[in-house]
Amino acid sequence: MKPVDPFLRLANRLKTPKQVQKFISKLKYNKKSTLHSALTTYQKKRAHCMEGAMLAAAICEHLGFPPLVMSFESVDSLDHVIFVYQSKGRWGSIGQSRDVGLHGRKPVFKSLKKLATSYHEPYVDMTGRITGFGVANLNETKCNWRTSTRSVWKAENYLLQLKHTKIAISEKKYRMFYQSYLRKGPLKKNPHWSS
Repeated sequence: MKPVDPFLRLANRLKTPKQVQKFISKLKYNKKSTLHSALTTYQKKRAHCMEGAMLAAAICEHLGFPPLVMSFESVDSLDHVIFVYQSKGRWGSIGQSRDVGLHGRKPVFKSLKKLATSYHEPYVDMTGRITGFGVANLNETKCNWRTSTRSVWKAENYLLQLKHTKIAISEKKYRMFYQSYLRKGPLKKNPHWSS
């Protein structure tokens, strides 16, 4: 008898991207330098951003969404990866991070660029500032990102080589975000965040 797909089991319980985001947000943040597959991430119950994005993609495939991820480039080389999906013509996302502002977004954005720019302010900290974004289907990475028992660095390398669209914020707006971060720390809440 064929074993039950663990991601299908999860999708039967987590029926919407919002529920998947809540599940991903409850995982412990993985501070180690690993790149586990979606299955290993699920088994270990911890994830950094890329591992969380792959797990979200593996679950959301069973909800009818392709395994798309968005990769952010930053001036400090601390990049970020989220799962992205489209619902009723609008874009949303699912993400894992130590900062809640870098988790997911409700599907309210008319374009991937508008979705990406919604991460500008929460990305700003002592060193971070988004400079570009790229979108890829995880199947293009040519690695077993779903169930491999080995590290899937090939997926990360694919995203590092991916062409990114430049997005910038004005120096004035950046300074405003930076000063706000220095005074208040990371953003805590925003109405279009999904977690």
